Amino acid sequence: MKTLIIIPVLLFSLFLGVPSYSADLNKGTTAAQNGDFATAFKEWKPLAKEGDALAQYNLGLLYKKGDGVLQDYEEAVRWFQLSAKQGYAKAQVNLGLLYDNGWGVPQDYREAVRWYQLAAEQGEVNAQYNLGLMYALGEGIPQDNVYAYMWWNIVASTGDNNAKANKKIVEEKMTTSDISEAQRLSRECVKKNYKGC
Repeated sequence: MKTLIIIPVLLFSLFLGVPSYSADLNKGTTAAQNGDFATAFKEWKPLAKEGDALAQYNLGLLYKKGDGVLQDYEEAVRWFQLSAKQGYAKAQVNLGLLYDNGWGVPQDYREAVRWYQLAAEQGEVNAQYNLGLMYALGEGIPQDNVYAYMWWNIVASTGDNNAKANKKIVEEKMTTSDISEAQRLSRECVKKNYKGC
């Protein structure tokens, strides 16, 4: 259930462009690395409210994992969406994961694919891996072993053993021509810096 928060226009406009001098992204990161999630939350929340994509992503992670706050997938979705809409790839892949699993939102494979695609185009390896899985299973996108192989081939080139194993499994269902096409598409995708793959 989503909660509508109404902020008076006057107060919103007063705080919109005012930087938060009391909040510090790095201080929050250090606190989180030391397991002090309450301090991390305190540092990141004002920045996230001001529109800082990294702070929004970090809050999404806290809510997704339940670190320093009650685990709340709906709240994680809210913060990831704000960050993802600004183009932050890690937020996009996490948002895709939430849609993929139906955590905090109704399960929606097409929406998961959309967010994975946006992150994959920025070189986010986890999104590329998950796109391979979506193509292999035909979830949210037509089933296509060539594209599954293509994405896993790209991820496997980073040394990812799961991608290597999945690539071999899907390869058994492909013709030699399909494999050649998938390899060509992989090279082309990398050359285009993952845009329009």
